[in-house]
Amino acid sequence: MRLILKLYFRWEVYGKDNLPAVGGALLAANHVSYLDPPLMGCAVDRHVHFMAKKELFSIPGLGWLMRRFGSIPVERKGSDRQAIRRALELLQSGSVVGIFPEGTRGDGKTLLKPQPGTVLLAAKAGVPIVPMAITGIERVLPPGCWLPRPAKIKIFIGEPIEIPVNGTRSSRDVLNGYSQLVMERIDELRSCQKAAAGRAVLRM
Repeated sequence: MRLILKLYFRWEVYGKDNLPAVGGALLAANHVSYLDPPLMGCAVDRHVHFMAKKELFSIPGLGWLMRRFGSIPVERKGSDRQAIRRALELLQSGSVVGIFPEGTRGDGKTLLKPQPGTVLLAAKAGVPIVPMAITGIERVLPPGCWLPRPAKIKIFIGEPIEIPVNGTRSSRDVLNGYSQLVMERIDELRSCQKAAAGRAVLRM
């Protein structure tokens, strides 16, 4: 998969060392395409267990592959306690769990409002949230396109965000505040792509 990404999409990954080498961590990224999970998993050197909507597990082939890689099916209607317990078990055992705080795919231009569950999960597990920005993917699979286009993809991984445990579980204001902070960090990482593009224009 990494070879395909390198040859076809000319992908680049920055900040890979920001993901702790050991211990539980919640890897949080923006969500634009169905390609985001494999991109997230290939960008780091640790195995990532993804939280994905339950409907994807019923797709022939894809469902088997997701189970094979230890993905966690999530029932999006209401609170899926079983999925939360499984994610907590993985995080507390020292594994990495991948999640998309927006809860659904965006347009690649503006980040959607974050769901507080990401911060709550990190607080309960006592693990940091590592922000990640996936850029260029909106040009790979634009609306109505089924065949991936060879657009350049860049992934930026930021420094871990430590979530204080005391008070976080019971305070909605704290949850919302840290949820917004996570999205701000992801947006800052996305701006790295824009800055790089601006420098390229200046050099031309």
